[in-house]
Amino acid sequence: MDLLLRYIREHWKLAAGAIGFAAINQVFGMADPFIFRRIIDGYVVPTRRHTQHEFFLGAGVWLAAMVAATTIAWAAKTLQLSRAGQFSQKVAAAMFADGVRHALEMPYAEFEYTRSGETLDRLQKLRWKVEQFIGSTINVLFVSLVGVAFVVVYAASVNWMIASYLFLVTVLMIGLSVKRSRTLTEVQEQVFREGTALAGAATETLRNIELVKSLGLAEREISRLQESSGRVLEFELEGIRRVRRFSFFHGGCVQTMRLALTLLLLYFLYLRRVSVGQFFALFLYARFLFLPLQQVGSAIQDYRGTEASLAAFRGLLLRPKERRPGRAAAFDQLRSIEFQDVQFQYPGSLRPALDGLSFRVARGETIAVVGPSASGKTTIVKLLSGLYAPCRGRILYNDISQAEIGLDELRQRIGLVTQETQLFSGSIRQNLLFVRPGATDAECLAALEQAAAQSIVNRAGEGLDTLIGESGLRLSGGERQRIAIARALLRQPHLLIFDEATSSLDSLTEKDIGETIRALAVRSEAITILVAHRLSTVSHADVIYVLDQGRIVQFGSHANLVAAGGLYCDMWLQQVSGDRETLDA
Repeated sequence: MDLLLRYIREHWKLAAGAIGFAAINQVFGMADPFIFRRIIDGYVVPTRRHTQHEFFLGAGVWLAAMVAATTIAWAAKTLQLSRAGQFSQKVAAAMFADGVRHALEMPYAEFEYTRSGETLDRLQKLRWKVEQFIGSTINVLFVSLVGVAFVVVYAASVNWMIASYLFLVTVLMIGLSVKRSRTLTEVQEQVFREGTALAGAATETLRNIELVKSLGLAEREISRLQESSGRVLEFELEGIRRVRRFSFFHGGCVQTMRLALTLLLLYFLYLRRVSVGQFFALFLYARFLFLPLQQVGSAIQDYRGTEASLAAFRGLLLRPKERRPGRAAAFDQLRSIEFQDVQFQYPGSLRPALDGLSFRVARGETIAVVGPSASGKTTIVKLLSGLYAPCRGRILYNDISQAEIGLDELRQRIGLVTQETQLFSGSIRQNLLFVRPGATDAECLAALEQAAAQSIVNRAGEGLDTLIGESGLRLSGGERQRIAIARALLRQPHLLIFDEATSSLDSLTEKDIGETIRALAVRSEAITILVAHRLSTVSHADVIYVLDQGRIVQFGSHANLVAAGGLYCDMWLQQVSGDRETLDA
């Protein structure tokens, strides 16, 4: 609750306005029984007989007061609901935004073990639950407590025994409600966990819809999701059963207390300790007391439902953020990158992914990193972009340690093309502007031309507004890669990385894109790093580093490495032989 209070304090003015109008609404809304008592005791059953003129004048004044009170209450309630709605939405939106911001600032490793759909579902549930809870607290709980306080104070002016009874009933009912509601917490947490897991699984299935439908796995996925949904339903039904039992118990107690109050009032009327008007006023006020007590139970239920979301939100905020230096070293141009005896090992892995890696590359140079699968090639890319930090050794940018520079500033100078092309639903323009929002159409078209992707723009007749579908589903693999290359070039990077950019393409498309990458490397003044399994795509590199089990076992130009024999020569001969067999077939 302290976490929620922190956000509430940031919008205390709206909260104060909503609470103030709620108090005015409730106080003036409860004027009817008080005025009704004045009319009955003063003009219906008076100690002396009034004239007709006195009756209409006196009763009319009180009825006019009743109308005025009702009008004020109605106006205050309108403003109360408006302020409460703004307040709850702003608090919930602030928590949602902070959750998203914190998630994006967490280390990359956190996302390798968490499904994105689960995180988003937690934050969406948090937003909805907080809005519901704050609205319930102001519009139900606070209003109810104001009504209870008003009734108790009025009852004290009539008879202290009645006031004492009402006070004890209020304390007893709230205490019982809090105690009984604890049985709902466990179920709410189970519903939250299972619902979050279901959201994550459904998001994964929809994101991989091409694979699911292509392999005829739709029915299996439907069954799997229905099974998860069934578990959620079981917990939800159990929660409903507990809520019903809670409501039945709570409602039964309230009605019993109400009947006891009615009997007490009748007895006091019989003893002439209360007047007829006071009896009817207190009888009517019982509605303002016992109905709110029932609503207090609903507000407590809402809180129990919010607890699980707040606990998950707190857990998210407690996760460490990505490391940032206290005072980042500034740099303009990226002139060099150097690995010094770098070692890195993934959590839970039995051996290092990189072990004693050292190399240096300067601006305008092109290097390549090759090797068998699991030799550590992609790990180098993750270290270069700061997604991971070395376990030992240093990575230097312009001879400045990675630990001393701002990672966001570094990443803004990187153009990255990966094996699994990551495009977004929308148009070509939107995908390009994702990395550089201020780019002009002319700059976008120039980047597409550099990536040899003009045909994609010209083919549909819609130019940069051509829609490509989610993840670029309306494009071929080669077209997706060309859009990704154009996007990388648009930001005019100082470091251009191609991570297995052609490995999933057919041989002809691979050759075309390989030629595009080669031409870009020749023209570019950036540092170019090629990570590849296919050696033909990196043969033009200034230096080729050959990795095996995280170590550099060879390095040099393509011609020198082939002539020297060893692992690179074996890989080259194997690939050349495979290409010939493919052509012969």
